[in-house]
Amino acid sequence: MKLVLIGDGQSPHLLKWARALSPSVELWAASSRGFTPEFEALLPAERRLALQTDPAHGGGNVGLLKKLPMLGQWLSKIDADWINAHYLTSHGTLAWAAKRGWRLRAHIAGSAWGSDILVTPQQSFAYRWLTQRVLRACTVCSSDSQHMTARMKELGAREVMTFPFGLESLPRQGARKEPWLFFANRGLEPLYRPERVIAAFAAVAAQRPEARLVVANEGSLKSVLQQQVKTLGLADRVEFVGRLAAKAQAGFYARARWYLSLPESDSVAVSVLEAMAHECVPILSDLPANHELIDASRGVILPYAEITRLPALLQGLRPEAAGAANRAWVARHGLFAPAVQGFLSRLKKEELPS
Repeated sequence: MKLVLIGDGQSPHLLKWARALSPSVELWAASSRGFTPEFEALLPAERRLALQTDPAHGGGNVGLLKKLPMLGQWLSKIDADWINAHYLTSHGTLAWAAKRGWRLRAHIAGSAWGSDILVTPQQSFAYRWLTQRVLRACTVCSSDSQHMTARMKELGAREVMTFPFGLESLPRQGARKEPWLFFANRGLEPLYRPERVIAAFAAVAAQRPEARLVVANEGSLKSVLQQQVKTLGLADRVEFVGRLAAKAQAGFYARARWYLSLPESDSVAVSVLEAMAHECVPILSDLPANHELIDASRGVILPYAEITRLPALLQGLRPEAAGAANRAWVARHGLFAPAVQGFLSRLKKEELPS
């Protein structure tokens, strides 16, 4: 099977898909940006196309659409069996337009990532129309939560396979947990509501002098959050460490007992699965997909109105047992390789004209 990935070649998530797919297919890849060195090592230059744009998930990617002729001509020469587009309102649009404009025989498999389904279609009629057209052009789609799958079907998706965008393997254990260390690593952007993470930690810090919070990642709200921390008198208990390499991030997961992720909208986040695999206890937004991940014995679903109640909610948990149960859940449900093999089995069932 000849398969082309279309997505962001600088994303570790697309790299994960490439690593999982490459042993089983003849893999090609087109990136809206460039490619990471790991991606370049995985695929030879003749199987990669870098469009060198800078697309935003929020839309308005005219520069990306201007690259359509380059992409269409490249795809027509490859003559792939499948095009697997990741993030539907940008790369899915490119796949749909290329298939129509260059009369490609390839089927499209659309992989939704979250805000492309849960946020963008609600922004305007035009985005909703575009998302519907892309979904209807896909022979099959993938989703990482039942909640997002239901939304995709409402928007016109024909067939959706649902599986977490999980981990390649379980992390090693051995680090000693710090009982009151909190870790957060979602983007410091409005969608992820990092100010709520600070507020939730402040509620705990008021009662637990030993509590500390490590905030990883970067974003437009970083200076605002740093000021929030100073105003709350928590500058010596909250550390901003920036964007971390995988090994450094794994170290914080391993030592932290609690993991905070409180976005406005989300599907099943890889970072939450990573935290669970490291035996962290997640504190999550009250969103449908998060209810698919944890129950009251393994973490906290925290509505915004109840942030000040977080200390009491934590007292109802047995953190060591919750952490072990979370790791076991990921071992059963959250590993990526078995899910990708099921995805490939479905693709192989589709007959294509030669």
